[in-house]
Amino acid sequence: MNAPARRKLLAATTGFGLAAALPWPVLAQPAWPARPIRLINPAPAGGPGDTVARPLAARMTETLGQPVLIENRGGANGTIGATAVARAAADGYTVFLSGIGPIAIAPNFQGNLPYDTVRDFAAITQLVSTPLLLVARPDVPAASVTELLALAREKPGQITYGSVGQASVTHLAAAMMALAGGVSLLHVPYQGAAPVVTDLLGGRIHIAFINPAAALPMMEAGRLKALAVSTERRWGRQPGLPTVAETLPGFEVNSWYGLMAPAGTPREIVDRLYRESAAALRVPEIAAQMTAAGFEIEGSTPEQYAAKIRDELARWAKLARATGIRAG
Repeated sequence: MNAPARRKLLAATTGFGLAAALPWPVLAQPAWPARPIRLINPAPAGGPGDTVARPLAARMTETLGQPVLIENRGGANGTIGATAVARAAADGYTVFLSGIGPIAIAPNFQGNLPYDTVRDFAAITQLVSTPLLLVARPDVPAASVTELLALAREKPGQITYGSVGQASVTHLAAAMMALAGGVSLLHVPYQGAAPVVTDLLGGRIHIAFINPAAALPMMEAGRLKALAVSTERRWGRQPGLPTVAETLPGFEVNSWYGLMAPAGTPREIVDRLYRESAAALRVPEIAAQMTAAGFEIEGSTPEQYAAKIRDELARWAKLARATGIRAG
């Protein structure tokens, strides 16, 4: 065999040997995303989570070049959907529409969860935040938080408040207010915001913390009156509405939605999802849609969202210890 032939054979066999030594994923890794992405919403279809998820998924389908398919997995205060994501492959094809319930509240008020918020998820971005509105039926003789607390002191345990379920954020907001105000209120849990509003209008309960989407139509029609907003700062949609914190300093309940992925998802995929989702929130049509539904646009970085989650876990742990409230 002449020298040139020997050199060609050596190069070929060396190349083959190197290729054979490499693991298959290194040899053949298609660019992400190469197939549809599941966006798991841990709530039934038609709720406020879908208001966030649907325009986001539609926009990201365009920008990522693969379908982003919403999968509603409701139940158990969002923990069923959260568990599904925590157990999914960390390959960028399962994304979680994370919310305050399964991520920050359930770990503190519900025992034996099959996931750990910090260990089992990678934060991508906080998409939006939203206040809760403290509303009362029109015949309640209170027009402010101060007057409501005075009424509750006159009638201990007789002022009723509705919530969307035991240990839900709407339950805990009222429990936090009662604790801070030194009053006793009677909790009436429901399954969803619609029956809460129905019983407020029907005169069967006195007050409730509910999301703006459920409250605003009735407020604008004069069928419910708003007493306060739950966030520490006044709400841009109704800047004349006082905050609970103006009466009870330090009071803050800020509901939110974000995106998370299973822990171990490659950082480059997390960063891409962050960039695309944050850009989607800046599309004027999407921003207007979110604002109309009562949401504030956030679009935080993965690090900022992770820090917020740690703060929220600590906040709700403190309330759990102070009240002894448990889910279920």
